[in-house]
Amino acid sequence: MRIRERLGVSKRRQRQLVHVLQLCLVGFCFVGLYEGQPGVVVNAAVGLGVSSLPAILERDYGVPMDPALVLWVTLAVFLHALGTVGVPGTGSFYKNVWWWDHLTHTLSSSVVAAVGYAAVRAIDEHTEHVDFPPPFLFVLLFVITLAFGVFWEVIEFAISEVAALAGVTSVLTQYGVTDTMLDLVFDTAGALVVAVWGTAYLSGVVDVLAERLEARDGE
Repeated sequence: MRIRERLGVSKRRQRQLVHVLQLCLVGFCFVGLYEGQPGVVVNAAVGLGVSSLPAILERDYGVPMDPALVLWVTLAVFLHALGTVGVPGTGSFYKNVWWWDHLTHTLSSSVVAAVGYAAVRAIDEHTEHVDFPPPFLFVLLFVITLAFGVFWEVIEFAISEVAALAGVTSVLTQYGVTDTMLDLVFDTAGALVVAVWGTAYLSGVVDVLAERLEARDGE
């Protein structure tokens, strides 16, 4: 049984929640403009763009997107943007709420792990020359997620350093080595989420990707 069935949340309600979160992201952009905080504007705008990708993939490329999957992606980018906004006048949640960074890293890394899972499973189903047994796929998910996590930490550090040299506010913040290690720990938690629930919510995406690979080979 899927989580939405346990909670009694319909597909229609999940789509409505996605639209509400997207409207909030638009609102965050205006908040950032009003308060003169480019970091808030950039994070909210990027989040809005990412939350629109599932609809584009489904409309233009025929990739089926479960409403729960779309809500999952949108919630991840919404919470990240909300963390940069916080409560106006008191600072961001990333600075004032100790567990906020851990929450957003777990959700964001689960989205990365989901992309990796769908791609690897599609290749596995597409060709007979490649076989990924479940234990190997489980480990591979963690490797992919951690690799992206390390890459993201390097980006955060680079952007923070460049912003400091330029004397401007950074759109991403690096809080030190301890914070980086904790981020990677919670990145693995995101990979674990996908390892447990990936089959239930990503099977349709995997099937379509495998079909596209087969069609491409047949050309």
